[in-house]
Amino acid sequence: MPSDAGERRYPFAADGLDTNPIYAKLRREEPVSRVRLPYGGAGWLVTRYEDAKLVLADPRFSRAVTVGREDTPRATPQPPQSASLLSMDPPEHSRLRKLVAKAFSSRRVERLRPRVQQIVDRQLDEIVRCGPPADLVQGLASPLSLTVIFEILGVPPQGQRRFLELADSQMSTTAHTREQRDAARAELEEYLAESVAERREHPTDDLLGALVCARDDDDRLTEAEMVDLAILLLVAGYETTANQIANFTYTLLSDSKQWESLCARPELVPGAVEELLRYVQLASGALFPRAAVEDVTVGGVVVRAGETVFVDTQSAGRDEAVYEHPEELDLTREHHPHMAFGYGPHYCVGAQLALLELHVAMSSLLRRFPGLHLAVPPADIPWKPGLFFRGPQALPVSW
Repeated sequence: MPSDAGERRYPFAADGLDTNPIYAKLRREEPVSRVRLPYGGAGWLVTRYEDAKLVLADPRFSRAVTVGREDTPRATPQPPQSASLLSMDPPEHSRLRKLVAKAFSSRRVERLRPRVQQIVDRQLDEIVRCGPPADLVQGLASPLSLTVIFEILGVPPQGQRRFLELADSQMSTTAHTREQRDAARAELEEYLAESVAERREHPTDDLLGALVCARDDDDRLTEAEMVDLAILLLVAGYETTANQIANFTYTLLSDSKQWESLCARPELVPGAVEELLRYVQLASGALFPRAAVEDVTVGGVVVRAGETVFVDTQSAGRDEAVYEHPEELDLTREHHPHMAFGYGPHYCVGAQLALLELHVAMSSLLRRFPGLHLAVPPADIPWKPGLFFRGPQALPVSW
């Protein structure tokens, strides 16, 4: 509800993967609206597609100027940090992004397909061996995404269970305090220290080895930037894909006709994944604040220099001006200009890897378990509380 100052509290509450109906109302009536964040005060929220593209790509909106400021409106206890790729503007952002982009190019990602398929087959074999019911979060989604990103970086798989706890803390909105987040961050840094030291002694050709080389030999990376990049890639590479594998499966099984239609036409999987990326609201809200460096008009509203703007890309994915029947999940939809991976300079560097994992996981599930169904009523699925990315704690299925 709006406050006395006309500011709605944001992020908006929703159960499970539901979309709060306030988004549709805002797109119709108030596409650039004032919202009050849990920390740092109020800002502007952008909910329409074209306005979102403007803010995400226009250099007049800066992430860097929000760094380290306690008065930055935000959903997380800690303000944006200076060493983070996510909090930089070009050209500093471009310098760091270039260091990791080659590892996630379409060609290199495609070479990973046999390994991704091998991991998926191994996990599904184990699910079959244990028999129904099975938890797809622990049985497939988490081990797949963890193994892939750990192998790309070259981080030893020991301690993965502890890593999951630390990763969740970094994605916390209300589940952890600022002190807990800081302590988990310190432990993550320590977690990587041994691998970094080993690569200094014995260079490797994995991504972490390349980052160490860029730090020590080429002077293109500070120590803080190297550590932050490694943590970012680990956490983001795990959290997003693992949650979406579970979210997509839950969404399809919640309507058995959707699952059956894909089983009958598996060639639709690539387009269906794009539609699910548009339709399924992974994030609990817009995470990254941007501040205007000069007055800018967005959607008929003047955003003054210094004011903060949030872009809800998943609301943009329901924009009636872009999609026919946007509130419907249409697995045969051919037009998918979604922003699930962002837009502009901060477009997700790991998008191709995420798509590969999603395609292989969903295709394999459909092929091997055409009779898959939820083992409990949808209302009984437990959801992760207080985290930025939404997903089930467990997804019990049977067949």
